[in-house]
Amino acid sequence: MSRRSGVLEFAVLGLLHDAPMHGYELRKRLNVLLGSFRAFSYGTLYPCLKGLVAQGSLVEDNPDTAYVPATALNGKRSKIVYRLSAEGKQRFEELLADSGPDAWEDEHFGVHFAFFGQTDRAVRMRVLEGRRSRLEERLERMRSSIARTRERFDDYTLELQRHGLESVEREVRWLGELIETERANRTGRTGAGTPAAETNTSDGRGQEAGSSDPPRPPHDRPGRSAQER
Repeated sequence: MSRRSGVLEFAVLGLLHDAPMHGYELRKRLNVLLGSFRAFSYGTLYPCLKGLVAQGSLVEDNPDTAYVPATALNGKRSKIVYRLSAEGKQRFEELLADSGPDAWEDEHFGVHFAFFGQTDRAVRMRVLEGRRSRLEERLERMRSSIARTRERFDDYTLELQRHGLESVEREVRWLGELIETERANRTGRTGAGTPAAETNTSDGRGQEAGSSDPPRPPHDRPGRSAQER
């Protein structure tokens, strides 16, 4: 399975974990909640759904009393509702618990973060710390590249490189704030200089100390590469 199809599988299972839905509704949810999937088309989503049905992770329910096949003349399609099977729920839990290097990559991290509300806190911490480590390595490479090529590129190219560098630096800072918030919630402490009633998230919104819910992401979504911003 390709990396991109694996990301889509995770997203589909996660959304259907909340409630069954038909393909069109599922695609809308993917577009709204997981912006990185806007490029996915019906031609990509439906093979994924059929594959998950074939492997036993999804079950198809047809709520129509009479099935009307789609034809070139009537253009009708019977709406099939997809729901998780017991195997699908188990598969989603396995993907949710994955905190290895794949979870730190751009697309994978975005999907993992979208389901952090259902993720064990220890897994959240490993994914956040791994993502920060991965981006710190990327920052080092970018800084070295800019230093080596400064004399060969014009001002506009250098400005574009600096823009990408600043985007990654912002995400590293944001990840650091998330990690500190997770640690404070785990230990019941608040950050220095922060009132005991709340801790501040990276976008300035408060969160009650000791809450198990992770802070909500800022408008600059994680899991997107510098070039996508």
